[in-house]
Parts: sequence; structure tokens; C-alpha cells
Amino acid sequence: MGSSDGDKPLRRIAASFEELEAVAKQQAPGPAMEVGSFARACSNVSVLFGCLGIAFKFAEMDYVDDLLEASKSISKLPEMVELDIQKGTVRQAGSHTRNMLRVKRGIDMVKILFEQILVTEGNSLRDAASKAYAQVFAPHHGWAIRKAVAAGMYALPSKSQLLKKLNEDENSAKVQMQTFIRASGPVILYVEDLFTSRNLGMDW
Repeated sequence: MGSSDGDKPLRRIAASFEELEAVAKQQAPGPAMEVGSFARACSNVSVLFGCLGIAFKFAEMDYVDDLLEASKSISKLPEMVELDIQKGTVRQAGSHTRNMLRVKRGIDMVKILFEQILVTEGNSLRDAASKAYAQVFAPHHGWAIRKAVAAGMYALPSKSQLLKKLNEDENSAKVQMQTFIRASGPVILYVEDLFTSRNLGMDW
């Protein structure tokens, strides 16, 4: 990673998720994923939401700031979940575990968004973004937010505008998106397992 990565957010996103993927694929009792590295990787994704504009205001990942703060006193993700379970605060607004679930949905959405961008012809991002939103966030959002997001879809940048903001061309962006799609899969499963293995559910 040279200094030129500073102005290539897509590369930072892909590289940081490759690092998380390496941890996520370790067999138990391998090293647990660090709160800090997870939060920093997700803060890279926040930059992408910023580039997508108003439609993705809801996903701007304010929750990442909470996880970055948590990482100062809690080193590993499983430990963070256990602490919330002990305190009985897992589902409370503002709990670290709840915020991690919100952040995970942001990752889910970007993965589907990139998958859709790679198979969608033309210069519009609207179809790709609408499908990703419908699959991941819409089921958890009330009517007012869904309506606001639908309206915001009309203000999305075009694919070429987005690539320009990210300092990529079509080919280089494709490589980075494919890397993220591949690397984020095991990371998403790792986080989901933190919930399912403790019977916490994720539909809340």
C-alpha cells in the first residue's frame, strides 16, 4: 500500500476487508476479530456512502464512531457482545452490539450494491442501489425512511461520476469491487455467527 492509496477509497475498502477476511477464515480457536480493525475497515466504507449522497444518509454509519470508541477499552468483537449480554443491553438503542448489527447491514448493502453494479449495464446506479436497499435495509425501515430513500435514489451520482469521485476507471473499480465482494462474505458470516451462536437473532 503506497501513499497513492490516500486518494483511492475503493482500494482502502478492499484492502482493509482482505485483512479482516484473513481473521474471519481462521478456524476456532483462532484469533478473534479486533473491534478496532473491524471499525476502521467499516469507517472506510462510510466514505463510499458519502460519495453516494443523499439516498444513503441513513447508512452513514454513525455507529462506526461508537465502535471506534469502544475499541479503546474492548479489544475483541466476541468480548464486546459478551459484555452487552452480561449487562442485558444487547438490544438497547446505543449498545455496541446493536451498533455492530447496524454496521454489518451497511457492509451487506455495499456487497450487494457492488454485485449489482458489476452486472448492470449502463451508467445509472439507481437499479443497483434500489435492489441493495430493498434486500438489506427496507425490511427494517418504516414507511417514512423508505420513502425518503426512494426519493434520494433520483439524486444518486451516475456510475461514471461515482468512479471519478473514487479516482478509479471502470476496470480498476471492477477489480476492487470484486475483491470487496469476496473478502466481505466471510466477514459478514463471522459477525452473523456472533449473533446466531448466542441465539440473539438479527431481525431487530
